[in-house]
Amino acid sequence: MELLNYLNQHFYTREQLLSISQISDEQMQQWQSDKIMPQASYRLDIQLDCDSFFGLSTQHQQVEYYAKGYISWIGILSTGVDTKQVFALFSQRYKARLDQLQQQGFSNRHDKLNHNFKAHIQQEWRSFLDGTYGLCTQSGLPEDIAAKELAIIVINQFIEHPSLSTAQLSQLEQAINLLDKASALFAPHERKTSSRQRLVNDLRRKYDLSASL
Repeated sequence: MELLNYLNQHFYTREQLLSISQISDEQMQQWQSDKIMPQASYRLDIQLDCDSFFGLSTQHQQVEYYAKGYISWIGILSTGVDTKQVFALFSQRYKARLDQLQQQGFSNRHDKLNHNFKAHIQQEWRSFLDGTYGLCTQSGLPEDIAAKELAIIVINQFIEHPSLSTAQLSQLEQAINLLDKASALFAPHERKTSSRQRLVNDLRRKYDLSASL
C-alpha cells in the first residue's frame, strides 16, 4: 500500500519514537498534555482481514506517525525544561533561521514576520503542537517551519506580478528551491492539493525552472 510505504519510510510510529528516544509512553502523554510535545501528524485506523487454512481472522490496530525530527525535540524535553522555556526556544530557533535566510538574501519584510511576529509565532507554535508541521515539513522542527513560511511569502509576492524581470525570476527560483528543501513530499493522496504541488512543481513548470540539486 503506497500510503503505508510513504509513512514507514519518512516517519516514525509512536512505538519507534519511544524506543529510539528511550522514554515511556506515560512521559510522552504528559508532554503532549503539557503542550510541549507535538501530536501525531498521521493516525491510521487499520482493520486487517486474514483468511488462511485456520480460518478468517480480523485484527484492528491504531497507528500514530511522527516526524523523525522529533527525536531531537524529545532530547530537549528530556533536560527538564518547562513550558515557557520550550516555547522561548522554539521562537528563538525560528527567528534565528529567519535572520540566517535574510543574510542569504531572502527578504522577510512581511508584517507578520516583523511587527506582528508575536502573534505569528504563537500561531506557528500551535500548528507545531497539533502535528501540522510534522506533516508538511521535512523535519517538523522550527528551522524548516521558518524556511517554509518565508519561502511561501516570497513566492506569493512574486507570482502576483503579471511578468517578472530576470533578477526577479532568479529570486523566485531561489524561494522555490528553499520551499522544496523545507517541505515534505506529502502522502500520495495529499500531493495534488499540497503547497509543494502548487508552489514548487506547478511554478517550476510555469516559469521553466529546473529542480535544485
